[in-house]
Amino acid sequence: MSCTVEKRERVRRAAREIRDCVPTVAVDVVAPNASQYDSWMLDAVLQDIDGVPPEVLRELALAGLTLRPTPSQAEYQHVIATV
Repeated sequence: MSCTVEKRERVRRAAREIRDCVPTVAVDVVAPNASQYDSWMLDAVLQDIDGVPPEVLRELALAGLTLRPTPSQAEYQHVIATV
């Protein structure tokens, strides 16, 4: 498996796990050519949560993703992570 495919699969796996473990509005996997970080990116919007929940941090760590700082918006928490 190529490095690019492996990175994409790590981000997809984390996205699935986050979708299953916390209330989400949206979870997207963004390709490097569309990412502001020029790498595979997980972009999630979590509902009714203050801060990034431990379950999400755990999934990001297990996938080897780097959490990027993003401000929360009203009742939503925006999470961006890259690999």
